[in-house]
Amino acid sequence: MPSLTGHLQHWQPEPLVEHDPMPPDRARALAAVLGTPEPDLTRLPPLWHWVYFLHWPEHGELGDDGHPSRGHFLPPLPDRRRMFAGGRLHVTAPLRLGTPAERRSELRDVVVKQGRSGEMVFVTVRSEYHQDGRSRFVEEQDYVYRSGESAAKNPHAARPTELPVSDEPWQEAFTGDPVRLFRFSALTANSHRIHYDEPYCREVERYPGLVVHGPLLVLGLAELVRRNGHRLSELSYRLNRPVFAGDPVLLCGDPAGRLSVRTAPDEVMVGASFS
Repeated sequence: MPSLTGHLQHWQPEPLVEHDPMPPDRARALAAVLGTPEPDLTRLPPLWHWVYFLHWPEHGELGDDGHPSRGHFLPPLPDRRRMFAGGRLHVTAPLRLGTPAERRSELRDVVVKQGRSGEMVFVTVRSEYHQDGRSRFVEEQDYVYRSGESAAKNPHAARPTELPVSDEPWQEAFTGDPVRLFRFSALTANSHRIHYDEPYCREVERYPGLVVHGPLLVLGLAELVRRNGHRLSELSYRLNRPVFAGDPVLLCGDPAGRLSVRTAPDEVMVGASFS
């Protein structure tokens, strides 16, 4: 297969400006999905903006995997497969609900790398959020794209059955059951079939089960910080391995700024740090 670099030579998407009226009902719905008390609606908690500034493509614009075939920051790769890889957040002030907000996004970086299973394209999108003419926070999100068939996976791989043991001072059990995944997909306008279509996961993507959304796991870590009385101003996170529906995982953290999602004491599915 020709190098993916050739598909990206003329791909230079322009910056994008979007607006959202910030209605409170979406935050209330997210609180219900997370199973957390409804927050102070005058201050949106960190990362809760992920249920705002949503895109709902026409049904005919979706690919066989349920993901949009085209998008402003989606690279023009053949038979494209996408994975959410990580991100960074710097908060100056929270968004307020009920007040229109603006998001200014731009392509920050595009890098082609050679992995064990072939070429991968790493794309970073930088977004700055404004309200009342003031910058509220800056976010960078990293995505990894492959072309063609997915990397070799084992749909019959052994799954964890028990919670890991940790000595971290902050601990909270979490299970991404199919109902929670379905509700989170609907709330974030995410129609990717890996989150709700188990036959597709096993037969096409070669996963052993439904995939828990990476953003849902990262939100769980941010909520762990908030519930332990800390205000998050910086967050950096990386998704190392997928978590599957029904797998018992442990959200871990400590006041020193370390966070993780674990399925075993030595297996970190999501690593993060905050301040």
